[in-house]
Formats: sequence, C-alpha cells, structure tokens
Amino acid sequence: MKTFTLPGTELVVPNVVLGLMRIAEMSDDDVRHLVRTARDAGIDFVDHADIYGGDHGCERRFAEAMRLTPSQRAEIVIQSKAGIVPGAGGLRYDFSYDHLVGQVDGSLAALGTDYLDILLLHRPDALVEPEEVARAFDDLASAGKVRYFGVSNHTPGQIELLKKYVTQPLVANQLQLSITHASLIAQGVSANMAGEDQAVDRDGGVLDYCRLHDITIQAWSPFQAGFFTGVFLGSPDHPELNAVIDRLAAAYDVPPIAVATAWITRHPAQMQVVLGTTTPERVTGAAQGSDLPLTRAEWYELFRAAGHLVP
Repeated sequence: MKTFTLPGTELVVPNVVLGLMRIAEMSDDDVRHLVRTARDAGIDFVDHADIYGGDHGCERRFAEAMRLTPSQRAEIVIQSKAGIVPGAGGLRYDFSYDHLVGQVDGSLAALGTDYLDILLLHRPDALVEPEEVARAFDDLASAGKVRYFGVSNHTPGQIELLKKYVTQPLVANQLQLSITHASLIAQGVSANMAGEDQAVDRDGGVLDYCRLHDITIQAWSPFQAGFFTGVFLGSPDHPELNAVIDRLAAAYDVPPIAVATAWITRHPAQMQVVLGTTTPERVTGAAQGSDLPLTRAEWYELFRAAGHLVP
C-alpha cells in the first residue's frame, strides 16, 4: 500500500480509503471482517459522515462493532463529514456554528472517541457564513475535538471564500471521480476547443487549484459510471472500457477493480481513492491498485476507452 504524508498535516495516510457509508445494517462480525480486511491490505483510514445510516448510524455501528481500545483508535485515521441535513421536504445544508459543533459532538459520541482526525464540510452551503465556519473550526481545534479540516464537493471559489476567514489549512477536497466520471480531468485535456462539450469548465479548475494549494483530492464513487447510475466495471454499457480493463488486469495479474483504482492513483496529483464497497474481496482487489504502475500509454488508453476526447 502506497502511503504519503497528507499535506498540511502530520498524518501518514494510504492512498486508498475505506468508506463506511453502507454499514448501518451489517452485523458486528461483518463490520469487523470488512475493517480487518482493509487493515490487512494496508488501509488504516476510514471515511464517515454524520448522515450515513441516518443520524450518525454508520458511525455508531462502526464503534459498536469495533470497540476500539485507545491504542487501537490511535492506529486509525478517522474522517467524518457534516453539513447535510435531511428532512421531510428534502435535503438542506447547514454550515452554521451551532450545527457544525453539534454534529461533531454527535459524531464523537457515536464513534466513542475524543477526536476526529479530519472533519470535512460535506456539500457547499449556499447560505454559508465563512466567519461562522471559522469560529466553529477554531473552537473544535482548540478543544482537541478535530485535528484537521477540509471540504467535500467544493469549487476553488468556495474554498477561497472559506480561506478568507478560516485559519487552519484545508487539507482535503472529496470529489466524485472515476474513469467515466472525470470532467475535472477531461476538461483540461480539451481546453480551448470551441464547440466541444468536454471543453466546458464545470469544476472551476478544481484539480489544478488543489494541486497548487496542497489540497488532497479524495475520489468518491471511484467505480460509478455517473452520479449513482451504477458501476462501469463489468457493465454492458461500457464494453470498450471493460475490454481494456480486463486486458490490463490480466497483464498485471490483478482483478479489474485494481486497474480502475490505479487509473486514479497513477495521477501525479497524489489523490486518495475512497472505496464504498462492503465486500471484503473487493476491498482487497481495489487495494492492489494502490501502486500499480500503469504507463502513460495505458492510462490514456483507459481514458479514451471511457469515451473521453484526446484531441
């Protein structure tokens, strides 16, 4: 497993992360098997959110199943997210001081821990008051409840607005990215091409911005074809891509999921891949893509096979 020091922190982290958004209904044994499989593969970084499983449900399920001792807790990087509020009429977002501090307290209670290693703001709040975010971050940091902070699904402009007031470095930006859902990469390849849909900037240059500002991109839904439209691996909707993936998997003697993971980890931005699977075998397979040495030719072949333009 490839590891690196997360910029802006003292954390040495793997480039593959275990996402735990789907564990709410799993048994203790199944949760433990999933986490131990990840640990055996070198993954000691877990990703939560207050909303996963409903009202801290997945955080609580993790803590109940794992029952970590203080020394075991110190061996794992625990990241959680806050800011999405479910309701009868639909979702809303809330980055107010009271909400953020209250949700962190809820996460700590559910997880049975005194601190989060990283807290991310989950989705941009259109009514964000960055001064309140800064006050919340200051109080959470000074109380020892959160070590580091970041964002999720944020544009460069939204990050800059936060940074005008927030004094802590924003160390991560969790963004949807897969071979097939790769606009944040594909746009740059086709820049300055009038009339090409791929040339339209939908992300504000977020990839280059994060690289310039030492913000680690965490790729969520790394095997989804689109926005929760189903996985591309083995899908009849992506025959050309899967043919290339299968050929490379055979050549490297790894499962196809490792090739899909490696397409992201091969990028020099040094991203992290956030897995969403609850199948231990898939976690083991994906982990094999951590440091799979795809060549430039192979990386671009996958990119083209996914339907992206290489002009």
